[in-house]
Amino acid sequence: MRCYANQLSNYLSKGLAPFYLVFGEEPFQQGECALAIRTAAKQQGFDEVIKFALLPGFDWQELSAQYNSMSLFSARTLIEFDFNEQKVPTQGVAVLKSLAEQVNPDVVVIFKGLGAGQDIQRTAWFKALEPKGLFVPCYALTGRHLERWFDDECKRLKLSVSPQGKRALLVATEGNLLATHQELEKLSLLFGKNPVDEQQLLSGLLNQSKFDIFDLNTGLLSGNPKQIIKVLNKLASDNVEPASILWTLQNQARTLLGVKTLWQTGTTLADAYKKHNVWKNQQTITQQALDRLTLEQMKQLLCMMADFDTAYKEARLTAPYQALAHIALAFATPIAMPLPISQSEHV
Repeated sequence: MRCYANQLSNYLSKGLAPFYLVFGEEPFQQGECALAIRTAAKQQGFDEVIKFALLPGFDWQELSAQYNSMSLFSARTLIEFDFNEQKVPTQGVAVLKSLAEQVNPDVVVIFKGLGAGQDIQRTAWFKALEPKGLFVPCYALTGRHLERWFDDECKRLKLSVSPQGKRALLVATEGNLLATHQELEKLSLLFGKNPVDEQQLLSGLLNQSKFDIFDLNTGLLSGNPKQIIKVLNKLASDNVEPASILWTLQNQARTLLGVKTLWQTGTTLADAYKKHNVWKNQQTITQQALDRLTLEQMKQLLCMMADFDTAYKEARLTAPYQALAHIALAFATPIAMPLPISQSEHV
């Protein structure tokens, strides 16, 4: 069964499913959905939480054993399984299908992954799990869907934002739900139930530097090394989580790869921008990146990011911000040196 992120609470109020497949390119929605499932599960006695991440060499029998065994500490268990952009091997397919064949009523599993396309939905393990659970696709929001989400967030926070202010904030955050959510929470603290107009909102945006992440996007697309390093230094000094910076880099690389692939196969650039949610105020600078980077360079960027992600999760990175700078600078110019993952690997 399928439901969208804004419908999940209704389904959770009716009871828990054995499996939740929370997939998509929108990390804020994915995180909020996982939190909602965890909260509902805890309320129903699923007190123990076990987390797995799919990495090379993962022991699939450990997942099977945890699913089929009774906990020593709790009668009910919640398992979170992150596919981590990895392809499921043959052994993993067999294990996932076995979970669907023998549902354990004392275990709920949240499966998380990037992408919710047909390539995922057509896999044997997905087809086995979906009929027994709930598929929650987390797509990037645009147009009316983005505005409806914005209105729902304002209603939840009891916040009143003028239509002009709403447009200004959505343009400033460029559809990034996490950034929009953080700004709305700040506005709620500052203004409470008092109406917020465009001037008040823009004043708040102009008087703080938290939009460095968007300055980083500008540096990446324009290929400006000085701006890239300046922004990364600021983000590092503010102790911004490296995983958040990585998400920005991945999002830009995937968007560029998707747009360029469509463009080179005959799709008009305007249609390619529309399909990949490139805002009008970003199209000119995005064109610069498309002209500068080849498809092979874009794929290499994503490979470096996958290496970084694995090393970061395994705590093998001695200097994560240095490695992020290496990747970010590759948006501007090809870099022949290997990614500085750990000192021991490049001695």
